Amino acid sequence: MRPALYKFLFLLIIGWSALLNAQPQIQHWQTANGGRVYFVAAHELPMVDIGLSFDAGSARDATSGTANLTASLLTEGAGQLDANAIAEHFDQLGAQINSSAGRDYASLSLRSLVDPQLLQPALDTFKLILQSPSFPANAFERERQRVLIGLQAQEQNPAALADRAFYRALYGDHPYAQPISGTTQSVGSLRREDLLQHYRQYYVADNAILTIVGDLTHTAAVEIAEQLLGQLPTGKRPAALPEVSPGDEQYIDIKHPSSQTHLLLGQPVLRRGDPDYFALYVGNHILGGSGLISRISEEVREKRGLAYSAYSYFLPMRVAGPFQLGAQTRNESAEETLQVLRATLERYRNEGPTAEELTAAKQNITGGFPLNIDSNSKIAGYLTMLAFYGLPLDYLDHFIDNINAISSEQIRSAFQRRVDPASLVTVRVGNAP
Repeated sequence: MRPALYKFLFLLIIGWSALLNAQPQIQHWQTANGGRVYFVAAHELPMVDIGLSFDAGSARDATSGTANLTASLLTEGAGQLDANAIAEHFDQLGAQINSSAGRDYASLSLRSLVDPQLLQPALDTFKLILQSPSFPANAFERERQRVLIGLQAQEQNPAALADRAFYRALYGDHPYAQPISGTTQSVGSLRREDLLQHYRQYYVADNAILTIVGDLTHTAAVEIAEQLLGQLPTGKRPAALPEVSPGDEQYIDIKHPSSQTHLLLGQPVLRRGDPDYFALYVGNHILGGSGLISRISEEVREKRGLAYSAYSYFLPMRVAGPFQLGAQTRNESAEETLQVLRATLERYRNEGPTAEELTAAKQNITGGFPLNIDSNSKIAGYLTMLAFYGLPLDYLDHFIDNINAISSEQIRSAFQRRVDPASLVTVRVGNAP
């Protein structure tokens, strides 16, 4: 029995390893009216995740907060259904629906079992929400007041104050400077007609990306795509966003009656598809993106006890997204923490990572990569990212190879060319002396 058991375990491990290393096979086509469709068949579970994304994020706002409120109201009424009827319908079917908006795009998603008696009714309601949202006047006012209350609460939140000031300083008059949820002034001025105009302009087939991941055949996926996109007006994609102009050094100090000071430093650096992406990504994993074992955490937390958490990250977007360093520390330690963050960045930029750091970072990133695509919803998220930003469909196939190909010199070169410590925006919110 024991040799047989060992053989079974060996085959199980080999099979599991092969499953983890298998990349999703992406099928792609366009509907007649211009909708882009991305499908991955995943037969492990009798479920499907469907996502719709539109170039309709806050960067497209005519008035700040429009995209956010439009996405929120999609599920508040459609056709003859109100919000309660929509919620009850999906609950009865065991399905889930969500909508949201970020800076670059707005999304609407559905998760359902693939049993036709459950999936088809869920698709019918999802289609109604997509194609015939009613934006009820009472729901509009309720949601608008909810957002306004949240914005007022943010005025007392040092982290929220820091984030808003950071984006304003980084992006100036660029659309990315606008807060996703808007301001009390902008949201207070919004009218239901503003949301209708945003929906009509941007929620169109030529501006749509549909992702389908689940236990379906290609034929079934094509039928779903036609159901959801076939009746949308063709419309057109919006013009490209303006490029981000390089900024100068800024220092913003916001006094706030808090026991701790929030620190943010950064500058616009990275867009999706940038040739330096992998060098900066791996490099930042060592600098401040790997939690407690990063250089920033070692200098700020372990050596000096200045903050519980200190970090850095790149956020690639359609045009240059931010590189950000941050920490939250005692008021009396704010200046020292700020100096340590700057010094750590400059030293790393000048020297690059050690061979040991680079090896450990690659092992950590590639070892954890299979967990990033271990569910339908995660694969759907990757599909949206690939499609929206125009990345190659074999991106996931080559991800690990691209990580392993990065050298210490490439990281040092990328940081020296792309990160300028003399042009950082620094935001400090708190009661630091």
